[in-house]
Amino acid sequence: MTQTMKKLMLPIIALAALSATVLLAQDHDITGTWQGTLTLPGPATRTLRTVLKISKGDGSALKAVFYSIDQGGQGIPCSSMTLQGSTVKFAIAAIDGTYEGKLSNTDATSITGMWTQGGAPLALDLTLATDKTAWVIPEPPPPPKVMAADAKPEFDVSTIKPSSGEGFGFLVNRSGLLNTHNTTLKDLIKISYGLHPRQITGGPSWMETDKYDVTGKPNLEGIPAMGQLMSMVQKMLTDRFQLAFHREKKELSVYALTIGKLGEAGLKLTENTSNPKGLPGFGGGGPRGLRVGNATMAEFAGFLQSNVMDQPVVDQTGLGSKRYDFILKWTPDASQAAPGRPEAAPAADTLDAPPDIYLAIQQQLGLKMESTRAPVDVFVIDKVEKPSDN
Repeated sequence: MTQTMKKLMLPIIALAALSATVLLAQDHDITGTWQGTLTLPGPATRTLRTVLKISKGDGSALKAVFYSIDQGGQGIPCSSMTLQGSTVKFAIAAIDGTYEGKLSNTDATSITGMWTQGGAPLALDLTLATDKTAWVIPEPPPPPKVMAADAKPEFDVSTIKPSSGEGFGFLVNRSGLLNTHNTTLKDLIKISYGLHPRQITGGPSWMETDKYDVTGKPNLEGIPAMGQLMSMVQKMLTDRFQLAFHREKKELSVYALTIGKLGEAGLKLTENTSNPKGLPGFGGGGPRGLRVGNATMAEFAGFLQSNVMDQPVVDQTGLGSKRYDFILKWTPDASQAAPGRPEAAPAADTLDAPPDIYLAIQQQLGLKMESTRAPVDVFVIDKVEKPSDN
């Protein structure tokens, strides 16, 4: 939900750090700085300069860090890298990127290869840089300021305009400014109150059809925590849409998200301890991979129930406030929406398509999601009006 989500859609992005191990063939030493340029597909030519720094670790193992320097100076440690004969391979699991190339046989100073991340492979040739030819890696931006945990922010200024265009957005930038695109009132309610659409009853039909672009500037500096953001949006809904409601308990069919049969030892999640107060990030979805960053299991369950599943998802993992980074790939069925949109996502029919979401959660995360029944809150609309003037 931060501005980082936008970068998740680019072919190269810096999001998370994973440990890296590099295996070397005995007849080559590829330590050093390698660099090359990606040309992105599209009607307008765009390029991204990339840098790969390889250094020795313990024994014969090496570490490698990847940079996309036209997108900032944040490095991403590779999750794996090998050199077998003249074949060079590395992967960056955090962004679902892989590379395979051939090392030159003459002087071992160039690699001809292809980069793949979610789509068709792109040519990426790397050259061993010298002190004179090495590109300057920019300093990474300082971490954004975070609101105090006990702060109670409100939107000092908010604008609500009828939306035009396509797509869906709900983003918070580094200054804490909220921007939404193509969001209905029902979207805003389910996000700010953590609800599945089936938990919202009553209200006029325009709640689901009228779409708005919303901008909200907090009265305090910094990025809000998730609870603070939800509270600000809730107050805006009360002030600008005159939203009034009451809650009822109702037993509904739900999906329970639990830890798999191997317990916590079987979890395949990377814990993120670098930003305990930060907002979660969700990008992509379906066969190409849902990229989740800095999210608790409750936030992950909330995302699934709001954007993917056909009924509420209840977090029963017991993992509490721990935050994780991971990628989940699955083949949607007709009942599952693409993230952020209510239309059913098409099912993949290729032989190498990933499994359905239930098996994917087991195999890729070490979790389990099963259908059951449980009492949940139902949000009953008592009053609502179209938004007041800006």
